[in-house]
Amino acid sequence: MTDTVIPTAAGRLFSRPAAVASCVAFVLIGMIQALYGPAVPGLRAEFGLTPPAAGLGLSLHFTGGVAGVLAFNAVHARISNRLLLSASYGLMAAGAAGFALAPDWPLALTAAFLGGLGFGGVDYGLNQLFAVGFGDRSTAMLNVLNAHFGIGAVLGPALIAWVGPDDYPYAFGVCAVLAGVLVLCTGGVRGGAAQSAAPGDRAAPPSGGGALSRVLIGFLVLYILNVAVEAGVGGWEPTHLETVGYSATVAASATSVYWLMMTAGRFLVVPVALRYAPERILAVCAAGMTACLLLALMPAAAPVAYAGVGLFIAPVFPTGLTWLNSALPQAGRAGAWVIAASMIGGVAAPPLLGVGIEASGIRAVPWLLTLLSTASLVATVQLIRLTRRPSPRVP
Repeated sequence: MTDTVIPTAAGRLFSRPAAVASCVAFVLIGMIQALYGPAVPGLRAEFGLTPPAAGLGLSLHFTGGVAGVLAFNAVHARISNRLLLSASYGLMAAGAAGFALAPDWPLALTAAFLGGLGFGGVDYGLNQLFAVGFGDRSTAMLNVLNAHFGIGAVLGPALIAWVGPDDYPYAFGVCAVLAGVLVLCTGGVRGGAAQSAAPGDRAAPPSGGGALSRVLIGFLVLYILNVAVEAGVGGWEPTHLETVGYSATVAASATSVYWLMMTAGRFLVVPVALRYAPERILAVCAAGMTACLLLALMPAAAPVAYAGVGLFIAPVFPTGLTWLNSALPQAGRAGAWVIAASMIGGVAAPPLLGVGIEASGIRAVPWLLTLLSTASLVATVQLIRLTRRPSPRVP
């Protein structure tokens, strides 16, 4: 476990109510992201859209998310943490309300982009602050925070199923109201800039700009690869399972289990994160998901194997942020770049995998994902080597 000094009560970035509100905010961003897909039938009926046109809502949401991460990172040094989160919640409220009330599709897409800006601000802001705001409990708290995103991703489609796709504006309206309430819940967020990891952290940064650049590039590669595996399994698991003989119902259910295991894995890793360093956890996760993807080559074991991938990949995103902040405390808010890279990876991975699948066939899905996972394992091992503190010389 790292030697980070635990902040005093006065020095913590979050009060207990503010930490709870932050978890609710991650439920909210999970809900909003998950609403666009189930709302497609209603959007097509409302605006007379083709399927590709209806899918632009989610695309604009993600585009706004990347822009929000980079924009809020650029201004964070000049504004308080509280203002950053309040502005992000306000943008989400305006975007969700605008999407619900838009009289035409161009205005709806504008609202989706606007809400995406707020989404990116919340994703960046809370991940960045949780990564440094709880001392040696930051890894555990980051996993708890990100687990609530999964809860929201389950609740969003359930909300659409309850109100019906044609009444999707009500679902987005609920999200707008909740975002507006969260603006009022930022009083317990400390106003200053986030604290850096303590100098005594185990993963001490390497000296020299070249080494620093290699470490940052390593984290960018690690996040892109892991999100590519995450999105690749979520996007192609149903098709692969149907191809190897499972029914559409079983394939869809197995994919739901995969996402649920991602949520469960982030809660389950909390006690582990209190005892072991982030880099050790990530090394085990990379090896575990690679083994599970190899197991998915056996049709009889594939559904269970994909669930295992969800369990092992769950801690990577939040735990990696803690490692990043301890490895590169002098690199400013490098977390913004890896969060943006993860979003870009999530958008780009499924179609790029589709090119590989077109060339090699659906049955090659586990092989293609295993290649990505193996590369992630190699990147993790390389990062451990780059961030390892040199042993003191014995005179």
